Amino acid sequence: MSVQWFPGHMNKARREIEQVMTQVDLVIEVLDARIPDSSQNPMLTTLRGDVPVLRLLNKKDLADSSRVTLWLEHWQEADQITAYPFSTTDKSDLAKLSSWVQKLVPHRGSAEKPIRAMIAGIPNVGKSSLMNALLGKRVAKVGNEPAVTKAQQKLRVNDGFQILDTPGILWPKIENPDASYRLAVTGAVRDTAIDYEDVALVGLKFFIADYTDAIIARYKLKKAPVDAFETLEIIGSKRGALRAGGKIDMHKAAEVFLADVRSGAFGPYVMETPEMVASEWVKVEEVKAAKEAARQARLKAAIPQRQQQQNVDYRNQRDARDSEE
Repeated sequence: MSVQWFPGHMNKARREIEQVMTQVDLVIEVLDARIPDSSQNPMLTTLRGDVPVLRLLNKKDLADSSRVTLWLEHWQEADQITAYPFSTTDKSDLAKLSSWVQKLVPHRGSAEKPIRAMIAGIPNVGKSSLMNALLGKRVAKVGNEPAVTKAQQKLRVNDGFQILDTPGILWPKIENPDASYRLAVTGAVRDTAIDYEDVALVGLKFFIADYTDAIIARYKLKKAPVDAFETLEIIGSKRGALRAGGKIDMHKAAEVFLADVRSGAFGPYVMETPEMVASEWVKVEEVKAAKEAARQARLKAAIPQRQQQQNVDYRNQRDARDSEE
């Protein structure tokens, strides 16, 4: 089971990105530093082709720096991808961005030949905030929810640097179910497309395993939590998520937990490592292979049945001809 969300305007955005990709010199892909791999859009990788990419791990203040470093090293070693931790509120990061861009596109950068960079990424990673920070004014709507930007904008940063903003797009099918839940936990998928309790339980399971102390401190627990469902009940009890008769309202408890996760109330965290994601993809491929094997087996089993039916049809046709004669 996985979370899926691909509204119509995203499909339109995909077509528009494909059309203008030939006009850009660089893609600035904004990622969520808390989910460096899950917040990548594989469709964008396909669309950009040979166009160089600069990855900005945005919201670095909310991310576990040791795990962010693992991703930077992994990308540099495996794909020769340039990436940096980033925050749209850090003036030093904004000051460095032009030089990072210039290194990747050294043949452009003048008034006559400005660098044309596309800012892209999935919903709710901070693309609009980046644009506003670069331009020093509010030119893009910002919201702590996915799919705020719904149209492209082309704007001038300075004489040698132009940016093209694009709507945040996911992709039609998220194959890794674990990644789809991480997207939902961090807010990249609109809440109306998810089951709050289901997503919260997945998030709690992760935090109990990887950031136990953060859970204990946030909810003032007397002992280390073990079970995600029981912990969600405790959260509901402590935060007043109750129905008539004192019964825990698990939906409201899930809302409390997910709001804490997204706001940084637990402190810095990163929900995935390169090793973890590699292991997940092995499982994904195993499941795909098993499904394909089952499909082939069904097709093979159906051949004798089809042949038998053809034989019956042939005999019926023959008998019909004989009776006419």
